[in-house]
Amino acid sequence: MADGTIIADEALREEVRAWLADNWKGLERSRPTPGGAGWTTTPEHRDWLAKVVEARWAVPRWPIEWFGRGLSDAQARIVEREFAAVGAPGTGQDRSNLWANTALAFATPTFKAKIVPLLLRSEVAMCLLYSEPGAGSDLAGVRTRADRQGDHFVVNGQKVWTSGAATADYGMLIARTDWDAPKHSGISFFFLPMKQPGVEVRPLRQITDESHFNEVFITDAVVPAENLLGPLNGGWRVLQTALAYERSVMGEGARGPRSGVRESVGEEPLIALAREAGVLSDPLIRQEIAKVIAWKRLNALNTARAKADLGQGTSSPVMSLGKLAMSRILHEEARVRTLILGPESLLEGPNHPRAEDANFLTLNAYFTSIGGGTDQIQRNIIGERVLGLPKEPEVDRDVPFRQVRGN
Repeated sequence: MADGTIIADEALREEVRAWLADNWKGLERSRPTPGGAGWTTTPEHRDWLAKVVEARWAVPRWPIEWFGRGLSDAQARIVEREFAAVGAPGTGQDRSNLWANTALAFATPTFKAKIVPLLLRSEVAMCLLYSEPGAGSDLAGVRTRADRQGDHFVVNGQKVWTSGAATADYGMLIARTDWDAPKHSGISFFFLPMKQPGVEVRPLRQITDESHFNEVFITDAVVPAENLLGPLNGGWRVLQTALAYERSVMGEGARGPRSGVRESVGEEPLIALAREAGVLSDPLIRQEIAKVIAWKRLNALNTARAKADLGQGTSSPVMSLGKLAMSRILHEEARVRTLILGPESLLEGPNHPRAEDANFLTLNAYFTSIGGGTDQIQRNIIGERVLGLPKEPEVDRDVPFRQVRGN
């Protein structure tokens, strides 16, 4: 129960169902903003999230003092299944909200009390300020700097491939705070206020003709010292936790078609597409569809196992398996859509929505292959930290960062 009293599974199920029956009336889905700037939440959606947070369903695994119910993972999944059964969003954020989970684990008490409820209610927009022109696959090579000046830090540098930067209120920033420490040891992690004069955002046009990604130029921007997550120069551990949650989300699902044509409810989209195209009886196409479905089912099981092992404030290399698998699934699903459509896949535009979707998903699949760590990086992590294979040589790992070649 909400007061932390132990409750039986069936009683919990009935409590959730009764609450949803009294409160859930349905919502309009969030839509991309004009010009492809990113995804928005409506006031109606935020009002619903506020209700879910107040009722302590948003993060049922979290402690009572942090809007949770202290439920076990098994009981939290009961809550999630009941929400999913009626199509209600908002629960399961203790597994999926990378911003709130990272803040809960590492933020200072003052900042945590301020930011966590806002994040759970989606009242602030967020972005990730990790990658730089010279530090993408190797994030430990970041050169954006944060220098302490009294009760704040002054930040200078450049970030790139930042989704949602144009509308973000805060960016989760990694910056170098000690140039004499080895590269992994001199990094700190901050919540940087984005809406200030020292932050300039420039959109990057993508191959999908959207602009979700941005360059961010930071010049003498100020971040309060209370916005530091984890210890000074201890940002690498915070980053690993944040990346684990990000890869978990990316491994569990991905963006679907954008044409607006409704997919068949309750049916595998590839099966529905093949039936619509009149090729569902083709044995080759049936085999290709079956492969994609099998990979989806296996990845769902693996992701559930990884999330069950992911404790608050920790990271798990198993998340890389799900993220890598989702990348392969998206590429294969796009390929099979093209196979099903045949020559029709060469068409494009609003008059050919199925072909439009196949082409878009083919191009957009590369987002998952790159974002959150490239497929190649995930293979390195899996090889070294899951399979126990020898690590690649790192000649600059223990060298003071200011002596690293290229800096």
